[in-house]
Amino acid sequence: MSVNVRIPTILRTYTGGQSEVPAEGATLAEVIADLEKNHSGIAARVLDDQGKLRRFVNVYVNDDDVRFEQGLETATPDGAGISIIPAVAGGC
Repeated sequence: MSVNVRIPTILRTYTGGQSEVPAEGATLAEVIADLEKNHSGIAARVLDDQGKLRRFVNVYVNDDDVRFEQGLETATPDGAGISIIPAVAGGC
């Protein structure tokens, strides 16, 4: 399955500055593996040492938060849009 992955500014150093890149995979795990194959180093920023999504990284397949779906096993249908969004914290 071919999908489009929207890359946040902080991770664009891994994609040569591209804000969106194509990837292949039937599940989010496969898509991340394909991203890593083509943009070395990006998986370590999205996944923790146990291979799970990092706590402060949100990932959406189309408009669905994968944490409320099947996590890394969430299906990524052909043409889906995937967004990687680092959580932002702050305040006074």
